[in-house]
Amino acid sequence: MKKKKRILVDMSATLIHHGHVRLLKAASQLGTVVVALTTDDCLRAKKGYKPELSFAERKEILESIRYVDEVIPSPWKIDNAYLDQHKIDLLVHGHDNSNPIDPKRLVILPRTRGISSSLLRSRVLKAVAQILAKGNVS
Repeated sequence: MKKKKRILVDMSATLIHHGHVRLLKAASQLGTVVVALTTDDCLRAKKGYKPELSFAERKEILESIRYVDEVIPSPWKIDNAYLDQHKIDLLVHGHDNSNPIDPKRLVILPRTRGISSSLLRSRVLKAVAQILAKGNVS
């Protein structure tokens, strides 16, 4: 029997949404899914804010998704050495990949249109601003 490939999906998952689930589902068709989850410190350094959900909370949610087999902490950028360290065969990423990975170890999948954690964050902030403007705070 052929050994299943280890597929890495790197994400921050600060606000987990259906785009993440779709990516994980697609990755699961390729093998065992390992999520490289960006640490809180790397997010603060790269994005300049504390994530809405902590690493432990994001990890717990991801581990509950049926397409995810394992979650490991990761830096912002993934390289071939990181793949080797975790015995990863392929990195699955959206078209915006900037990780310096050997193209033979990279699978690019389309992103889900119309959704991102940044978009969700701005929707929430807009809704809060509208509530505050109306004075409907309870």
